[in-house]
Amino acid sequence: MLDTSTFALIYLLAEWAIRLVMIVVIPLRRPPEAARSWLLLVLFLPIPALVFYRLIGRARFPAWRRRRFEATEPSRRAAATSLAARSFVQTPLSRLAQTLGGFPVCEGNAITLLTGYDETIERMVDDIDRARTRVHLLTYIFADDRTGQMIGRALGRAVRRGVAVRVLIDALGSRPWAERSMAMLRAEGVDARLVLPVRLAAFRSPRSDLRNHRKLCLIDGAVGYIGSQNIVNRDFKPGIVNDELVARVAGPVTTALDALFSSDWYLETQEELKPPAIAARAGDAELQTMPSGPDFGVPGFERLLVELVHTARQHVAIVSPYLIPDEALLVALKNAVARGVAVDLIVSRLADQRLVSLAQHSYYDELLVAGIHIHRYRDHLLHAKNVLIDGSIGVVGSSNADVRSFVLNAEVSLILHDGATAGALAVVQKACVARSDPLTLEAWRSRHRARRILENGARLVSPLL
Repeated sequence: MLDTSTFALIYLLAEWAIRLVMIVVIPLRRPPEAARSWLLLVLFLPIPALVFYRLIGRARFPAWRRRRFEATEPSRRAAATSLAARSFVQTPLSRLAQTLGGFPVCEGNAITLLTGYDETIERMVDDIDRARTRVHLLTYIFADDRTGQMIGRALGRAVRRGVAVRVLIDALGSRPWAERSMAMLRAEGVDARLVLPVRLAAFRSPRSDLRNHRKLCLIDGAVGYIGSQNIVNRDFKPGIVNDELVARVAGPVTTALDALFSSDWYLETQEELKPPAIAARAGDAELQTMPSGPDFGVPGFERLLVELVHTARQHVAIVSPYLIPDEALLVALKNAVARGVAVDLIVSRLADQRLVSLAQHSYYDELLVAGIHIHRYRDHLLHAKNVLIDGSIGVVGSSNADVRSFVLNAEVSLILHDGATAGALAVVQKACVARSDPLTLEAWRSRHRARRILENGARLVSPLL
């Protein structure tokens, strides 16, 4: 049996071995701010840090999943090739988005921006009730509450009409409702699957908090919904009411959305879906689908957002409930102000995630000092995610401006390339600002010192959130 001194020596040597190895391993393929947080944890708590790192330290899927994703590339490329014939002259931004996500910009689309929570669900139910061939739905949260039952019954009616209905639900996002929701959908005859189920063997596999955060509803390959809204009651969290933004689109852009769903479906089922014919022209909007996430191997949305800010000449407006900028975005925002660009960040005063909120608040002083305007949305949780640049380029989708959406979550963004569509988004953002209070540096600095300490502590771990 080991005596106390021998055990202490072995423990000490193990700690130093972990520190030395992690100094080499952690900085590889990781942003400096994330590496800094991990190394700080390793320095003080090497053995717990090793366990924590093994659980969530590597933002990558296992080899079998990467092989499945590679197998879906031809179908996505085929959809992109078909859409390319409907593309107008490419811009540097659209080429970047296509390089990152695989799909080109295409014209001939119609788009309606929906801000009414119940209105969006009602429109979705109405479109599902008109479906003739297929309905594809992908969501982070699918509850068995009133909202979920409305959608579930509509999907069941579609099944009974002979429509092929497929549903993907993120296992972790829907964990409180998953068992009941899956039973409800299967009772309606819906082919429903849980995405990325969390298994007991998680310690032996890459981090289990890599999630599919996309929200899509696609009908007959001709109509689609994309945005921030889940299939759950607006007030599903006690004391919090969500406000959202969803784009209802029709036209060729739905081909890219359907190809993305088919790719996600194959990852979970290994079933190949026959692509629908490209939808007929439905309007004049120039739209582009840009998926992002760990499967793509690059922080696609982060690179797009940083590029958008760098190209701005007059105005940048970002709406995000969770805003934890990495160094690249922080520098881009400061540089924008320095060259005379007005920068508005529209965030929510209400918070539904305590640690994330503290980390987010730790950036406010720095942002305000740089001359960036912060608007804090009153009364409700502004869960919408969108960006507007110079009133001419917009983005609507599922991505937050934080490291989780940049690196850890599968997301999807819809890029608005024409002035008329971007103008509609400007109206939505203006309404959000009207329901917000401007934050001043003087008022922010008057908060309690203990609060600042908590915020700074949360900031240290923000790259790990």
